[in-house]
Amino acid sequence: MTPITTTSDLANACSRFAKFDFVTVDTEFMRESTFWPKLCLIQLAGPEDAITVDPMADGIDLTPFFDLMRDESTVKVFHAARQDIEIVYHLAGFVPQPVFDTQVAAMVCGFGDSVSYDQLVGKVTGHRIDKTHRFTDWARRPLTDKQLSYALADVTHLRDVYLFLKANLEEQNRAHWVSEEMEVLTSPETYRMAPENAWKRLKMRVRKPLELAVLMEVAAWREEEAQRRDVPRNRVLKDEAIYEIAAQQPRDASALGALRTIPRGFERSRVAEDILSAVSRALAIPKKDLPPVPRGRPQAEGSAAAVELLKVLLKLVCESHGVAAKIVATVDELEQIASDDNADVAAMKGWRGELFGQAAIKLKHGKLALAFANGRTVLLDLPEEMQVEA
Repeated sequence: MTPITTTSDLANACSRFAKFDFVTVDTEFMRESTFWPKLCLIQLAGPEDAITVDPMADGIDLTPFFDLMRDESTVKVFHAARQDIEIVYHLAGFVPQPVFDTQVAAMVCGFGDSVSYDQLVGKVTGHRIDKTHRFTDWARRPLTDKQLSYALADVTHLRDVYLFLKANLEEQNRAHWVSEEMEVLTSPETYRMAPENAWKRLKMRVRKPLELAVLMEVAAWREEEAQRRDVPRNRVLKDEAIYEIAAQQPRDASALGALRTIPRGFERSRVAEDILSAVSRALAIPKKDLPPVPRGRPQAEGSAAAVELLKVLLKLVCESHGVAAKIVATVDELEQIASDDNADVAAMKGWRGELFGQAAIKLKHGKLALAFANGRTVLLDLPEEMQVEA
């Protein structure tokens, strides 16, 4: 079993795959020591063929693969697609279209929250996936036949899973549910790592606008530095150090070196100068222009109890319709719905609104009731004379 290592062989294979309605796709990559994922292997399968591609081979040009990913006449089928799509976006600057994510489809079809690939394959096909090489070093060459067989199974079984889920969705008239989910997954904004937004990845441990301004500047600098050097963020500067810098706001190398989270001697490095410059930029912001510290949403009276009722309703509705609760509404969305009938959340829109959102509002306003009968929770439509006045 030999992976493709030349551009001409890759072009021939991709030309074959482009004739099919769909192609299943997976990638193996490493990113423990880098910021950007290092692409180590590509697996592709059509209805009649399956290949592996070595993107690390000398002289290989991946343009035929990217052309296939761009081809809108062929559906690209992934399982848990986000990281695979991120690789394509980073290397080629576009998002594959159209995309079908079997993990999302499985949640819509009632296979539970974030079902793993091997679990899904087992339930759909009855095959057991060998997990022996799950944590292998995909960057090491040569790859063994066992490694390649394991990698290829990720796309060959995926064909059967895709066809099963596609038929299931069409039978239940839920194909458009998955299509709505793919809009987020295929939006370029999902994969743009803008340095100015890097602070949003951090926990909100700041209490004052000036502390937030420092945190934002230092986090943006770290993001740019990590991307430029292609190293993990924490190798540039640990999160804990950013929190302490935001709180202490060191003005010079001596103050920076005195911080508990800063390694000894760090304050004399070029990196330390960049950090102090970031702090200075934040300190120079006029008070009136400082960013407001995000606050938790005010909770309406009784909303905590309403959230608990909505959780029960969500579980009941999802079980009765055979769909994973995670894809219908999050706890954060339930909290917003409990406080605001017009909450601008996905759970109140589209198919989610029809499935759950409308019932949630009725429950809040006493038009529905939850009851326990015969060992299970049931939902009751209350007659008008029994409805509670809001």
